[in-house]
Amino acid sequence: MRTWVALGAVVAGGGVVVATVAMAGSPGRGAPAAQGPIKTHVHSLSLTGAGASLKTLGARSTAPFSMVGVTWNGAHAELRGTVEVRTRSAADGHWTQWLKMQQPDDLPDAAELNRPGVRGGMSPLWAGPSNGIQVRATGAGRTTALPAGLRVDLVDPGKPATDGTPDSGMGLAGYAMDATATDTAAPPVTDTASPTDSSAPTDTATPPTGTGASDTATATDSASPTDTSTATDPTSTTPSTPSVPTTGTSASSSPSGSPTAWPSQLPTTAEAYPSCTTSSAAPSATPPDPMPAATVSTVAPPNVVTRAGWGADECARESGYPSYGSAVKVMFVHHTDTTNNYSCADSPAIVRGIYAEHLNQGWRDLGYNFLVDKCGTIFEGRFGGMALPVVGAQTYGFNTNSMGVAAIGTYTDLSGGDSKASTFTGAAPSQAMLASIARIAAWKFGMTGVNPGTGTASLPEGASDSYGFTLGKSYPFNAISGHRNGYATDCPGNQLYNALSTIRSYAAGPVGAVSVTGMSGGAAKSGTNYYTKGAATVSWTTTTPSTVISGFDVLVDGKAVAHTSGSARSASVTVASGSHTVQVRATHVRGATTLSGSVTLVGDTTAPTFPTAPGVQLRTGTVNSTSVPVSVTWKAADNAALAKVTSTSPSSATFGPTVTSWSASAKPGTSDLFALKAYDVAGNAAGASVQRTPSIVQETSTTRTGTWTRKSSTSYLGGYSYGSSSAKASISWTFTGRSVAWIVSRAATSGQAYIYVDGTKVTTVDLKSSTTLYRQAIWTKTWSASAKHTLKIVVVGTAGRPAVTTDGIATIG
Repeated sequence: MRTWVALGAVVAGGGVVVATVAMAGSPGRGAPAAQGPIKTHVHSLSLTGAGASLKTLGARSTAPFSMVGVTWNGAHAELRGTVEVRTRSAADGHWTQWLKMQQPDDLPDAAELNRPGVRGGMSPLWAGPSNGIQVRATGAGRTTALPAGLRVDLVDPGKPATDGTPDSGMGLAGYAMDATATDTAAPPVTDTASPTDSSAPTDTATPPTGTGASDTATATDSASPTDTSTATDPTSTTPSTPSVPTTGTSASSSPSGSPTAWPSQLPTTAEAYPSCTTSSAAPSATPPDPMPAATVSTVAPPNVVTRAGWGADECARESGYPSYGSAVKVMFVHHTDTTNNYSCADSPAIVRGIYAEHLNQGWRDLGYNFLVDKCGTIFEGRFGGMALPVVGAQTYGFNTNSMGVAAIGTYTDLSGGDSKASTFTGAAPSQAMLASIARIAAWKFGMTGVNPGTGTASLPEGASDSYGFTLGKSYPFNAISGHRNGYATDCPGNQLYNALSTIRSYAAGPVGAVSVTGMSGGAAKSGTNYYTKGAATVSWTTTTPSTVISGFDVLVDGKAVAHTSGSARSASVTVASGSHTVQVRATHVRGATTLSGSVTLVGDTTAPTFPTAPGVQLRTGTVNSTSVPVSVTWKAADNAALAKVTSTSPSSATFGPTVTSWSASAKPGTSDLFALKAYDVAGNAAGASVQRTPSIVQETSTTRTGTWTRKSSTSYLGGYSYGSSSAKASISWTFTGRSVAWIVSRAATSGQAYIYVDGTKVTTVDLKSSTTLYRQAIWTKTWSASAKHTLKIVVVGTAGRPAVTTDGIATIG
């Protein structure tokens, strides 16, 4: 079993010894990483109005901002009504339409929510770079009083000081201790894959509804499972907790790349209690109590943009360690209720904006444990160590032993029953987003042995005022659930909620069907097989996103000969001569494998052959002094698969593998080279050639009987021909050769002639033609070898059209 160790911490010698990790550089897919903390600024303006049910802020110019929040006094106070804002673009000065803000969804549990100074608030709205604001808040039915202390918070998420470089995230590298930790190595990585999982369950029930923090939610996907304990994958075991090293001082190095430290495990006390120049008094550095246990996952961690990567100002949050649970049992999927019309390059700024607004409401830190944008980039959320069960502020009453993953954007489906309070039209979540959410789940649930597709768990309700839930009562959840399953809300919107089954399937595995789509790189296809001299590039496809695929192997005759990453869709192989089966095996991040169908690849290094030399013979057609029509014939063979035959002389042509002849021409009186080359599908080639000399023999070399008249014209070969209308008149040529053609002139008045070869009558030829034609090779004969022959033409004397005009013969010797 391949084990990914998440190091914890111990107290040794009265001090805290903390293990952090260093990961090999692995470029992220989002915006460049920040080079240091990015300061955010929140400018708050009060809403005013004489009436209790209407508060406004008139249109005005403001300092630059990109995110808008509206908050009020009292963490438990509810705003029953609507809040609308208009913003002015800093780019073009245009004002937006009125935009409705969404009711709050993500909330801390009581211990964090009930602290003095915590404010209620709407879900923040991403506006993009803006410099003007107008706000109006209206009580329900225009008679309901609004909460006191209403204000609008204009959040400037700041900008990196430099362009930065791509951030490193969780990669498939071993962990390395930093200088504050021991040099004892983490448990070794082994190669046994985890087993195949069953598919995700189908959900049928409806989540709790009510009039709490959001409008009534309509569910189509979530049944609360009936089990009361965490369900584990029957073929998996919960990884044991490794011992934590306690001695040594030197740091080991990451096995690949340039390591970049990031807090995937328990942060150091220096990280938990940053030294901030603006602090009036530094709090006492206290380790968490109880200390979170070390975690071990059977699944490699995903690539994540860390808090440092997106520019978190650690001095802005509450210093110290967060609260920790015992283990993550449920993932709650959220959406941020912000616009979908954002660039993924803006995602770090959106995360900073949400962070700033959560802090502005008096929360300890960013509420979500992870955030994922539409490009699939994963961002670390609440501070405390991504591999540890950090208690977030995301699903009110169920924050302990759960994690909240927020999809950046709005994924409502107004036609499907979601609340229509939002101005933003919900989008369908991208495959990249779904895959990254699934990737987090696969890693996290790999720490507890839970199958994210079928697993369930029960969590106790920790709030006394969460609509539809009872304090202290345990409620069953799917391992991957929607926010609406644990709180009265539309979140994460029907379009994302209905995709939870896809997320479960992606997270659980196995990889969907894998198909070999072709071969190239030296291989070519004929029929259903591929042929190569040795090298081939195998290509394949699968509908499963790369994010949840750990890799592919190309198998030749059942043996893996090439390995690629999960994002690759081709690999090069080399085969020996002979027939081979090729398959592609995909491995899911949880270890299950999927094997493609087999494709035949034939290794072939044997060149084609020409069993006999090419043949050249005369054919019918028009003859002139520089060109005689000939037919070139051949027979090519290959031990595997013939691809084509080409001619290189006397002219270039290409023929299919089943073609065996070619209508060409040759120059009379010249020894012509007829050269062919045969290729097989693998690319092997062999040539064959023959030289032949065609000749034109005119009537001066004949023996004639009966009456023949010589005719002169430039239309005739040599400027003359012989004609006769006398029945039984004959003309004969004696020649040495292997092919002969009789050349005539044809017209509507032309008659018939008998043809004798070597004294034997072989056929009768009719010279009649509706149009006048000169120099026509009207009849041909070919022998297997060159010899002496006699061709005799006898005039039939056809009634009404007895004339026969001969213009010589052509021969090939």
